[in-house]
Order: sequence, then structure tokens, then C-alpha cells
Amino acid sequence: MAVKPFVNEPLIDFQDPDNRAQMHAALERVQAVLGRKWPIWIGDQAVSTASTIASLNPSHPDQVVGYVAKASRVEIDRAVEAAWQAFADWKRLPGPVRARYLYKAAAIMRRRRLELAAWEVIEAGKPWSEADADVAEAIDFLEYYGRQMERLSQPIPIDPIAGEDDQAFYIPLGVGAIIPPWNFPLAILTGMTVAAVVAGNTVVLKPSSDTPVVASQFFTILQEAGFPPGVVNFLPGEGGEVGDYLVSHPRIRFVSFTGSREVGLRIHRLAAELMPGQRWIKRVIAEMGGKDAIIVDETADLDAAAEGIVVSAFGFSGQKCSACSRAILLDAVHDPLLERIRKLAERLRVGPAEEYESQMGPVINQRAERKILEYIAWGKDHATLVTGGEKLSGEGYFIQPTIFAEVLPGSKIEQEEIFGPVLSVIRARDWEEAMTIANDTEYGLTGAVYTRRRDRIEDARQRFEVGNLYINRKCTGAMVGAHPFGGFNLSGTNSKTGSPDYLLLLMQVKSVAERL
Repeated sequence: MAVKPFVNEPLIDFQDPDNRAQMHAALERVQAVLGRKWPIWIGDQAVSTASTIASLNPSHPDQVVGYVAKASRVEIDRAVEAAWQAFADWKRLPGPVRARYLYKAAAIMRRRRLELAAWEVIEAGKPWSEADADVAEAIDFLEYYGRQMERLSQPIPIDPIAGEDDQAFYIPLGVGAIIPPWNFPLAILTGMTVAAVVAGNTVVLKPSSDTPVVASQFFTILQEAGFPPGVVNFLPGEGGEVGDYLVSHPRIRFVSFTGSREVGLRIHRLAAELMPGQRWIKRVIAEMGGKDAIIVDETADLDAAAEGIVVSAFGFSGQKCSACSRAILLDAVHDPLLERIRKLAERLRVGPAEEYESQMGPVINQRAERKILEYIAWGKDHATLVTGGEKLSGEGYFIQPTIFAEVLPGSKIEQEEIFGPVLSVIRARDWEEAMTIANDTEYGLTGAVYTRRRDRIEDARQRFEVGNLYINRKCTGAMVGAHPFGGFNLSGTNSKTGSPDYLLLLMQVKSVAERL
């Protein structure tokens, strides 16, 4: 049967009362099974350990979402061995056959969509629409990468010479380490994992310690889809202990990582060191954050710009590498636009993610809350607080949407990734200064420009140093297939997830020439 062309998964409209009722029912089902224990999986063996990770609900930190077994170096060694054993058979399957495993997983995920979104609401603190979008993106990755593997399974076009049968084709790398983040606990985890395995590799998956239960749900979907044991080995654990050992392991061939700049650079250093018994140069695919800016000039639609800035800055409490943390406003529109932004931000309802009415939920944990509040304290001393700036009373890690104005270019909150609901507004004299400010950062992930001037659109297209540039729209919400995602500079290796190029990072070319 021919595979249909790829189409992005449509989002659920929760304004529909029937959809809201179904989501409430999904939340009740998930709430009924909180607190259970989830094992490590090595090959076909479920492994329990004396030490566990207690996952907490950031909206209600006294509520345990689940207890997940915590791996040690012993389990890593076993998992790497299981992955290599599985690799021997998995790599021989034709690419279209491996793709069908992904399509099956996508069908299961689609059937469990609201339940998976409910797990994200409770464990990651994602509001309903954000959680649903995350599940939809995970489905997109399964469908898209399956189709890309079918395409890449064809022989590579070459120019053979006379008297020879010349061929070139893609083969997998081997066993890899997959280290995804907590902020897109299903979408990024799914994309990183299935891209590697559909390309013919096998992996050891170490999910974030903040969202290991959502990751466990993903693994059960792979099992239901019939993935052979050992193709994906599931090893939750602490990053400093388990992550370093996994990355440094001599039998790990590649590392796929999404997270902070500090951890990403550490992974690069560890992976670059040749370990005893290692027979390859490890590949590292890394996405490491951003300090993203939206520029607005005097010709822009100010209402649209204000909405785009607020959605980009405060969606999921600013906990996105693509979030707008800098609004660079030309002097001619600075004051009226800042007022529009303030009004929209102050209308946002902050509350428990389980409640449909909540537009902003909590930040992920107490450590993140403390760090964000430290940045806010600095901002109060060095900039002008426009709105917000406080932790909300009561349980949960809730911080008001916070806006600082008169932020100086080059200052702490203008340069460092905060990863929270904090927006720095910077005044620029003219377009040229705005572009200079936008590019004055060590990051280069996303950016946006609001303008009606074609010359400025084309100038930004060439000079705005970001991997993902958006014109007259928000700077978050990249769609698989349409917006290849990945940044420049210290935002990462520009891996371009959700693109025709991504699987090439997980394979190598073999050339065979036979004299006739």
C-alpha cells in the first residue's frame, strides 16, 4: 500500500465542549494511576532498582506523578551491550520496513493522544493546548521520519564510470545515546529517538529526570508497536552520573542531545575524547538553547506584533529554547507597543496546568524557580520593571509573566538564557541598531521581524543570524516538514530536525565499485 504524503497532525480545539469533556476524562484517568512504579528496560527485561526518581507535579509539588527506576553504570553497560546485539538484525531490515514500525507507533499515539497530553499536563505543567501540540508534533516526527527513510532507502544517484558497477548507499552508524529535554517531553524525545532507529541504529534512551513518566509512556508505545527488544533501551538516571558515563562510553557511536549550552558543551568535550577500545570519532548532534529576539519597526501592525511577542515570550512560561526573551522595538513604536504588550501579558491567567482556563502554568521545578527569580531580582536593580516580577503565593512553581523595559544591550538579562517567563524590551534608534542588537549574542536559534517594508524583510533574511527566522509571526511553533529547526553559533549544531537532511546525520555513505 502506498504511503500518503506527509501532513501535519491537526491540533485539538478545546473551545469545543466535547473536546474539553474528553480531556477532563483523560486527566481523571491519569490522576487515578499516579504514584505507580516504572522500570528500566534493557533488551526485553524490565529492571527495578533500589534507587528511584520521584517525579513531581510542578503545579502541586506534593503530588508524586510516579517513581521511575534509576539506572547506574552497571545498567548502562548492559544496555549498550543489548543495543549492539539488537543492531545486528535491526540494521539489516530494509528502511521501508523500519518505517512501518514508526507508522504503527504513530497510530497508537494518535489513539492515546488525550491521555498522553494529560500526562504532560500533570508531569511537565503544560497547559492543555501546549500539551496537545507536543503530542501532535511527536506524531508528526513518526510520520515524517518514516517517509524520509523510505526516500533515503533508494540508491544514491552517482555517475558510474565505464566498465564498473558503481553504487553508493546509506548505512546506519551503530549504537547511540539519546538525551532529550523535559520541556518537550514527548515531541523532542520521540523525534530524537525514532530518527535514529528508523535510520537503522539502536539506542540507549536517557530521558530527563523531570519528565521520566511521560518517557515511560513513550516506551510502552514502542513495545505495543512491536519494536524488537534492544532497539530502544530505556534508562532513566541522573544526568551528572549516568549521562557522563553514557556519553563517554567507548561503545557509543553517536550522541543526540537537546538541552542547555553548558551541558551540550560538556557532552562535546566528553565525546571528543578517545576512550580505550573506541574505534570511531563520535558524532554529536546538539541543540543548546537560544536568546531569541523579535524586532518591530515603525511600519508594523502593532497589535499583531504585541500578540506574537506575548505568545512567544510566555507560552509554556517561556520554557522553550525558541521563546522570545528579547523584544527590540524601534524608538518610533516603543512606547505604544510596550503598552500593548503589557496589557496582553497582564491578562494571562496563571494557574495549575490541569485547569483549562490556565494560559500559563508553573515552571518545571524549584531549582528553575529559584534561578528565574534571581534573574528577576537582578532586573529590578538594573532595568525598569513594567509588570510581574513576583512568585505567586501558594503551592506550585508559579511566576508572574514579567516584563522589563529600558534593558541595556549587553546586560545580563539581555544576554543570558533565563528559560522562564521574563521578557526584556530593548529600545533601538533605527533598523540598523535593532539588527546589531539582535545579532549581538552568542546564540542564534530563532528570531522574528514585524515590518511591512520589503527591503527590511530581505535584509533580515540575509543578516539576521538565526537558524529559524519568522516574518510577521511569532518566533515559536516550528512545524515538522515546513520549518527545519536548529540554530547557529552556540545554539547548537544546526541539526535541522523535521527536515529532509536530519536522518543523514545518523547514517554514513558506503560506496561499492565492482569491475565488470
